[in-house]
Amino acid sequence: MRIVREKIFNPDSLSESAPGKSGLLELFKDALKRGRAALAESYATGAGAEEILQAHSWLVDRLLQHAWDDLPDTGADKGSMELVAVGGYGRAELHPYSDIDLLFLLNSQATNEQGAFIGAFIRFLWDMGLEVGHSTRTLKECAQQGASDITIVTNLMEARLLIGNGRLVEKLKGRIQTNKMWPARKFFAAKLREQIVRHARYGDTAYNLEPHLKEGPGGLRDIQTIQWVAQRYFGTPDLRELKTEDFLTEGEMNTLLKGRDFLWRLRNALHFLTGRCEDRLLFDYQQEIARQFRYKDSAQLAVEKLMKRFYRTVKELRVLNEILLQHFEEAILHPGKKHTVRINRRFRAVDGMLEAVGPRVFSRQPFALMEAFLLVSQDSRLRGIRGNTVRLIRASTHLVDADFRRDIRCRSLFMEIIKAATGQTQTLRQMNAYGVLGAYIPAFGRVVGQMQHDLFHVYTVDAHLLFVLRNLRRMNIPEHNAELPFCSELMQGLFKKHRLYLAALFHDIGKGRGGDHSSLGERDALRFCKSHDLSDYDSHFVAWLVGAHLLMSWVAQREDISDPEVIDRFASQVGDQERLDNLYLLTVADIRGTSPKVWNDWKGKLLSDLYNETTRALRRGKGVPIQVEEKLRDLKVEALQLLDPTQSAAADDLWSLFDQDYFLRNPPDVVAWHAAQLLERRAGELPLMDARQDDDSGTVRFFVCAPDSEKLLCDITAGFDRLNMNIVDARVHRMRSNLVIMVFVVLPGVQGTPSVADLEAAAKRLRHEVLEPQTKPPEQQVHIPRTLKYFPIETAVRFSNSDNTDATIMEVIAQDRPGLLLQVATVLLACKIRLVTAKVSTFGERAEDVFFITDRDGQPVTDAVQHVRISEMIRTALPTSNPPPQRG
Repeated sequence: MRIVREKIFNPDSLSESAPGKSGLLELFKDALKRGRAALAESYATGAGAEEILQAHSWLVDRLLQHAWDDLPDTGADKGSMELVAVGGYGRAELHPYSDIDLLFLLNSQATNEQGAFIGAFIRFLWDMGLEVGHSTRTLKECAQQGASDITIVTNLMEARLLIGNGRLVEKLKGRIQTNKMWPARKFFAAKLREQIVRHARYGDTAYNLEPHLKEGPGGLRDIQTIQWVAQRYFGTPDLRELKTEDFLTEGEMNTLLKGRDFLWRLRNALHFLTGRCEDRLLFDYQQEIARQFRYKDSAQLAVEKLMKRFYRTVKELRVLNEILLQHFEEAILHPGKKHTVRINRRFRAVDGMLEAVGPRVFSRQPFALMEAFLLVSQDSRLRGIRGNTVRLIRASTHLVDADFRRDIRCRSLFMEIIKAATGQTQTLRQMNAYGVLGAYIPAFGRVVGQMQHDLFHVYTVDAHLLFVLRNLRRMNIPEHNAELPFCSELMQGLFKKHRLYLAALFHDIGKGRGGDHSSLGERDALRFCKSHDLSDYDSHFVAWLVGAHLLMSWVAQREDISDPEVIDRFASQVGDQERLDNLYLLTVADIRGTSPKVWNDWKGKLLSDLYNETTRALRRGKGVPIQVEEKLRDLKVEALQLLDPTQSAAADDLWSLFDQDYFLRNPPDVVAWHAAQLLERRAGELPLMDARQDDDSGTVRFFVCAPDSEKLLCDITAGFDRLNMNIVDARVHRMRSNLVIMVFVVLPGVQGTPSVADLEAAAKRLRHEVLEPQTKPPEQQVHIPRTLKYFPIETAVRFSNSDNTDATIMEVIAQDRPGLLLQVATVLLACKIRLVTAKVSTFGERAEDVFFITDRDGQPVTDAVQHVRISEMIRTALPTSNPPPQRG
């Protein structure tokens, strides 16, 4: 559809009688408003992205030209100035609400009158509603500043005359030529460094859930970088020149232009939707833009379809950017004769880059597609794959078919890549980028670019799988031992590491198909391993890891791992130490690969505690119960060694007031800490409060001893709320003297590790909360994160019976928020329910908390009516922020 420009701007609308600046301003504001409305209408009725950009540039050109003529000149010599568009506006690629970059170009310094006019002109444009960035420079200043600053010379390269006779602009173009400043070699090196830094700022991945369309890897800035380098080298910014110069094929040129057009469409949609210069594809806008692009919900949400197209587009664009920059590097930095070394009959090294010896290498011997990646991973002298060979690989992915997968050479080569000592992660990422990995493992191909529509995973499925693999590889490199010392020690001593790498590659590969992704992935992994000649034992070992990859995280964060029966059951599920070692490493790598915000020392401590306790259970023997009396005796002996010798006799008397459950669930140092607090204080000092830092888990542990009271839990959790402390674990132990001990584990706030004085002050405030409880709950504004509006978490409550305790298990899933445990405690108080233990887990913004509860008599809560009442009250106290999206 062609845009009728007369509908966008009519010069007659500015020629009406409008005395004074204010009247003139209203005319221009109205003209801009009507012009943008016409553009929005054109967009809504199917106008092309490039048409929108050019039409908007044309509209702003006309407004600026008329404003220049209509504003009083205040005696300024406007004829000696030229108004020049630079940047994206200079390219006539002006998105609906992009900034307007202007240069006032003069031959000599501006007079006072010219300065006054320029200031009035810029203020007028701002008042009109344009976002303007401007500079005023002489020709000499442009040359001086351009020579010293890559950003300035890049802007000047895109100069386009708006007003004036054009003589200054022509002189400017002559002064910034490559023979005067920034020769192609220097310019290319600077732009390459600039891109590397920019990519690093976005995590060197295009697969963020809220990507930046302009600056992110594979985004518009990558295309502009190619344009700038091409302009410096060929003298033209036209991307089509790359095909003429044999830097791109016809198909690659079409892919590049189509990809740019898609990103332009998305950016236009964002600007029209938000009414401002917004370049981040935030969750706030994804669903509406998916609707505008006519995607519909089905088994896959419309927004997931849109984002999958986006991720696949930027993946293609990033590869093309890589190919082109490599071509430029060879042409600009390394012209002339190449240093060539023969590798074998199929490949050679050209200036340190792998190259196929001819265009038919892959068609004649398809297995060479896999060999190319292995050679790069094995030979440290090879910096990568040469651009023309990347092109051949991408054009040959159709050869990766069933026969290719059955070829013993291909299977052997792939397993060599998996078993490689170095370079494995980079190699697999390259295979993914060039389309080979998804073709070789079709299940992997299905998840390429697939977003995970939640706040727990911040990467697409394929990016997450490779991040997990990277995390495992990192544990195997001694230079990174300080990050996770125990994991590194375990990993570096692991037998058959390739099995764990395969499990990492397959653990989430079943997502997006419906059903249990762990089971689907387990079947895929088993088939793959058997087809790659792993033994039956190793094949089932990998498949078990994939099927059980969530098990350890679940048990550590949602079950009471101080309970020996929980440990014994988990040990039985795992089976042996070899499986435990691998599952532990996979779990750590998986959690750390979901999001930079998910992992913390507390989760690390839970997993290591579960690992250590399970190791002891496996050494003891599956099905062999612990000797309770023996364990209690040993624990008390260790605790006594930590106490003052004068307290030994009193400690024995004190411990007679506790049941054995207390000792089974607390280590010796904690038992000694509690005993010291109780023996050093007098009964009149109740309630007792103390706190100490646990460096291993990065948490603070609070000890509370007070007369048993139904309101005690509510009073204390309210106190923690007022202290802005996040409870992650809570235990209640009732003594035979009508006293109760509560142990809380909390995460410090953003202020970091608290000092001893901070801990003493916090304990004092908590004691005050119990002695003088406030009737009014803490006034905390529940902040609903912006992202949760689009990933609502529906509050759910489920009950089940505990196999090994007299408690009922109540699971609460809700949006994480301040005061969550207080709200639950308040409901339990109202329903006359006692809390035994609480396990508080968060996954992004999602809280999945498990409560072990009993009635007042210490019996399980089995009444179904009571379950309904508790559920309704919790859902009322913890309302869902928004209804969840529905799949078709």
